[in-house]
Amino acid sequence: MRLDQAGLRDREAWRKAGYHVPDYDRESYIENTQNNPEWIHFGAGNIFRAFQANLMQQLMEEGKSGTGLIVAEGFDYEIIEKMYRPHDNYSILVTLKGNGDIEKTVIGSIVESLILDSQNDKEFARLKQIFAAPSLKMASFTITEKGYSLVDGRGDMLAAVKKDLADGPERPESYMGKVCALVYERYLRGRLPLALVSMDNCSHNGDKLKQAVTAFAQGWVSAGKAEKGFLDYVNDVSRLTFPWSMIDKITPRPDPKVEEILEADRIEGLEKAVTGKNTWVAPFVNAEECQYLVIEDAFPNGRPALEDTGVIFTERETVDKVEKMKVCTCLNPLHTTLAVFGCLLGYDLISEEMKNPALKRLVERIGYQEGLPVVVNPGILDPKEFIDEVLGQRIPNPFMPDTPQRIATDTSQKLSIRFGETIKAYMASEKLDIDSLEGIPLVFAGWLRYLMGVDDNGNRFTPSPDPLLETLMPLLKDVRLGEPCDVKSVILPVLERQDIFGVDLTKSVLGEKTAGLFAEMIRGQGAVADLLERQAEEL
Repeated sequence: MRLDQAGLRDREAWRKAGYHVPDYDRESYIENTQNNPEWIHFGAGNIFRAFQANLMQQLMEEGKSGTGLIVAEGFDYEIIEKMYRPHDNYSILVTLKGNGDIEKTVIGSIVESLILDSQNDKEFARLKQIFAAPSLKMASFTITEKGYSLVDGRGDMLAAVKKDLADGPERPESYMGKVCALVYERYLRGRLPLALVSMDNCSHNGDKLKQAVTAFAQGWVSAGKAEKGFLDYVNDVSRLTFPWSMIDKITPRPDPKVEEILEADRIEGLEKAVTGKNTWVAPFVNAEECQYLVIEDAFPNGRPALEDTGVIFTERETVDKVEKMKVCTCLNPLHTTLAVFGCLLGYDLISEEMKNPALKRLVERIGYQEGLPVVVNPGILDPKEFIDEVLGQRIPNPFMPDTPQRIATDTSQKLSIRFGETIKAYMASEKLDIDSLEGIPLVFAGWLRYLMGVDDNGNRFTPSPDPLLETLMPLLKDVRLGEPCDVKSVILPVLERQDIFGVDLTKSVLGEKTAGLFAEMIRGQGAVADLLERQAEEL
């Protein structure tokens, strides 16, 4: 069996092997989508294939959508070239359940894949055609938080962005410049309505997307590179919207054990690949069963009937509460905690960390005792039940091949939201004492220790990609395990950074706590594990 259009003609063979195979006329969907596109998604990674593409497949199988899904990749073109097109845009979703059961689903809802490259005339012309279509309802995004940024880790405008602002929408090079050029195309075709929906795992994601698009619109209008009405279009909520959303689904890198399962089914051509930009791709995605997607219901041109797939549409205020509940308290801070200490202690799986009593106690402390008191119940999801599920079922799932190293990516971009909002809530509260926070400063100290690039056994390791590594790691280059060190002078420039922690830690007791804990962690080999064990008894 092969994962492509020809190989899937024998659907019965796939079904006998235990696969759910889509039962709809895909050729008709391809034609309908070509002529009347309704949904395009930017970001061809694992979360998209495991979540949004599966939701769309449900609608197609139930006859609730007349078109399929288009995907465009604007960062790593090889994902499309090496993985999507060779398989005729088919993929396999392997759902890993906590009891060890797996579900194997062939995903066929992606009917067209494109490269977001303004230098490629054919690809960019097709993208412009899609954005010019009156039928287009939604352009969604999973490009990571840094994908919306127009500046580098030092706060300087990216060279490509600076060039694009000067040159205009003709052939932009930056990701957001290319997206804004497509939005401008839609404006030129009659100010057609559209929802631009960030589905990335970051706070107020819709605002981050709008800020980037607005910056380009302002720049191009001011430079005379775009019509004056374009900026009005971007700010007209009856024409263009940027809904907030909260997304939650764990989709680790392709796992060798899952690949072995699929190979045992005699499926050909399942080889994984690592692109030139170090993206791990495979024809299959392995993911957990649990998933949440909450979206602000602001769609000026209509939307797919995703509420029939479990997606919750609500007002912005509720999305904000759900997002804060998950990102600031009930999941993401716990994941980041395990990621930092997992890298230091040599763990390869997040689930294995939950067998460590000290780490388990730490995340329980951060979730239940430090975070939960400041969470506003959004009404549609219960915060305590959410944490119960995260710590009792999701993170400990032994069949989920998720790694600390993956989750540790871009930690400097996450701390201000995942912990900073809780700190601010304590500072603003008359009933809560910021001095009672013990788990959060322990994580901060652990992250500083992580930036040394040396694990708890004294062995060097390569930190996960992060835009601030080049700025922060040199500050700790002279720190050595077991050697005297003026800790405060070394880490003070980091603790002061409000952009990293959400607050200036030196202006509260948390700065002293973090410095003291870091000092204990560099006493020698095994110091991190020893401190965690001692803290677990006190926490």
